[in-house]
Amino acid sequence: MKIIRYQMNNEIKRGILEDDRVFELVGDIFSDFSRGKKTADLEEVKLLAPIVPPNIIAIGLNYRQHAVETGAEIPERPVIFLKATSSITDPNSEITLPKLAPDEVDYEAELAVIIAKEAKNIETVEVDEYILGYSCANDVSARDCQKKLDEQWARGKSFDTFCPLGPWIETELDAGDLEIKSILNEEIMQQSRTSDMIFKIEQLISYLSHNMTLLPGTVILTGTPEGVGFAREDQVFLKDGDQITIEIEGIGSLVNTVKKEIKNSN
Repeated sequence: MKIIRYQMNNEIKRGILEDDRVFELVGDIFSDFSRGKKTADLEEVKLLAPIVPPNIIAIGLNYRQHAVETGAEIPERPVIFLKATSSITDPNSEITLPKLAPDEVDYEAELAVIIAKEAKNIETVEVDEYILGYSCANDVSARDCQKKLDEQWARGKSFDTFCPLGPWIETELDAGDLEIKSILNEEIMQQSRTSDMIFKIEQLISYLSHNMTLLPGTVILTGTPEGVGFAREDQVFLKDGDQITIEIEGIGSLVNTVKKEIKNSN
């Protein structure tokens, strides 16, 4: 089942998408819900990020070959960082190159997990019942902030528009071995499988729940595979006018364009 959040006639609604047809979502996505009547065709609505999360928790260096390409040691435990919730942006929207750091903005294809109910100190065998579904995400990163200017990750990961999410939440998916790609202007930059994760999804969620309470709607970004721009011999960073697509098997494609931040005339 594909859960969407969309705008139509200046109203924001939740729906269920089937074969490009939008149906009413009846009930609460965090408890019981069902499919209601048809309300629109997909082409008649504007898709929004499928969730407005209370937290965005992300995992660094969680694909073995990505750790290798960056010269990092394989971590002994998940590397946790946070992104500001204000970094969330919609499918088919623009990623803004910020005025303060426009030159080394990188892409990161990620499988996002959305939490269904409050989770604290859960074990790996319990994790499935706490997952609402999965989505595509782009963990956009200002590498100069992350690695040189600040030497920590918070600002470089949290500029406005630095977390595209969507196009929907897929609730029926085995996420253990899915193809994951990033495509920049029709050129494949990252291509791997989620089976290359060092810490599997059930391990990540259990571990996180032993460190912090996971609230309903929390988005967990599970790491990125090799092929990011800063780790290439000839570095590649996002530029004004680029199109970046995150494509995950069984979910779909998340497409965004890139633009420079317009300087305030004041």
